[in-house]
Amino acid sequence: MKLFRSFSLSLFVVLFISCKTTQTPVATTGNLSTFEKLASMEHVVSIEKREPVSHFDENYEIWFEQPIDHNNLSKGTFKQRVFLGFENPSKLVIVELQGYGIGSEKAGELASHYQANQLNIEHRYFNKSRPETIDWNTLTIENAAKDQKRIIDAIRKTLYPDAKFISTGISKGCQTTMAHRRYFPDNVDACVCYVGPLNFEREDPRVYEFLNTVSTQENREKVREFQELCFENRAALLEIMKQEAKEKEMSWEFGVENALDYTILEYAFAFWQWGTPIESIPNKNAFPEAIYKHLIDVVGYGFFEEKSVEALQPYFWAALTQQGIYGYETAPFKQYLNTEDIYKFDWAFPDEITKDFDPIPMKDIQTFLDNSAEDMLFIYGEYDAWSATAVELDKDAAKREVYKFVLPQGSHTTRIKSFSPEKQKEIYNIIDGWLKE
Repeated sequence: MKLFRSFSLSLFVVLFISCKTTQTPVATTGNLSTFEKLASMEHVVSIEKREPVSHFDENYEIWFEQPIDHNNLSKGTFKQRVFLGFENPSKLVIVELQGYGIGSEKAGELASHYQANQLNIEHRYFNKSRPETIDWNTLTIENAAKDQKRIIDAIRKTLYPDAKFISTGISKGCQTTMAHRRYFPDNVDACVCYVGPLNFEREDPRVYEFLNTVSTQENREKVREFQELCFENRAALLEIMKQEAKEKEMSWEFGVENALDYTILEYAFAFWQWGTPIESIPNKNAFPEAIYKHLIDVVGYGFFEEKSVEALQPYFWAALTQQGIYGYETAPFKQYLNTEDIYKFDWAFPDEITKDFDPIPMKDIQTFLDNSAEDMLFIYGEYDAWSATAVELDKDAAKREVYKFVLPQGSHTTRIKSFSPEKQKEIYNIIDGWLKE
C-alpha cells in the first residue's frame, strides 16, 4: 500500500506539473492541499509525501531544479533535495541549512523547542543533489547561498507568506548559514549558528595555537604522549590497520602508511573536537590492540579512507578553495616522521584538479559581522578544536543583536540544551525577542 501511495503521488506530480506548463494557474488556492500547493511551485521537479516525523503534521521530500551556476545559466541544471516538516502556516519556520547532505528528517533543536515548521535544505553537490558531471569551480559559497534563497523564497510565497523565518546550521552548516546571511541579509529574520569555524587561510595557524593551549598542560601532555605512544608502536599498528583494511575492504589514495601517520596526527584535533574523556586514554603499557582501538574510536576511518573521501569530496573542495581547514604540525614528532613540514590536505583535491585558496569570502563574512550583521546568535564549545577559528565579535555587536555564547569545556556537540537552565533561558529570550519584532 505504501509503495502504491508513493507511486500515485509521484504520478500526480508529473500530471500536475505537466498541466501547469500548458494552462493558466488558478488564482484561488485556498482549497488546495499542502501537497498541491508545493507541487505548484516553480522549479519543483518531484515531490513525495512521507510518513510524519517528530511533531510535524505532514512531511515532504521535494526536489528543486537549480542552476549549476547562477551566474551562467548555460551550464545547465541539477536537482537539489529538500525536506519540509509542515506544522502550521502561521507558525515559525526553522530553515536548517546543511553544510553536507541531509542526515535526518526529524526536527532539530530549534524546531522542537518552538514546535515550528522545518525546512531542511541539502547542500549542493552532496549525496544526490549534484549533476552527473561536476564542474568543481561552480561549488562556491555564493552559488550555494543563491540555491538557498531560491528555495526559501518559493516556500515562503507558497505556504508561509506571514511567518517568521530563522536559519540555522551546525559546523559547516554554520558556515553555510553565515554565508547565506551575508549574501542575503533580508532573506530570513534571524540566524542561530552552531560551532562553525571562520577560517582565513587554507591551513589556518590558529588551530595550532589552540591545540597548544587548550585545557590544562597536564591534559595536553597526556594527548601528546598518546600520539608518541602510537608512533612508538607504529609497526604493530600498521599491521593491524592493514588487516582491518583487508577485512573492511578499505583503501587510501596516499597509501596505508601515510593513512596511519595522518590518523595519529589527527588524534589531537579529534580528541578535543568531540570531548573525549581524558581518562579513556590508554597508558604507556597498553598492548597495540588497545592503542589502535582507542585511536580509531577517536579518529575513525571516515576522514582519510578512499570511499569516504570520495563522498566528502565537496567538503574538501570547499575547504581547500574558500572555507579553509587546517594542517598538522609535525615538529613535535620529528624523530618519527623525519620532517618538520606541515602535513596538508592537498591530496584531497579531485583528481588532476587544484586551485589556489581564496581568503576573500571568509574575510568578507567577518567584515559583515563587524559592521552590518543583525539578529545572529553563535553557539560554541570552549574545548572544541573548531573553536580555534570561531567567530570573533566586535565589542559593539550586541547593539546589532549579534551574540556569542561559549560553553565552558564544551565540545563540537554543544547545543543550546548543553547550557545551564539559566543560560538557556537567556538564549531563548533573545530569540523570542526576534520573533516579536
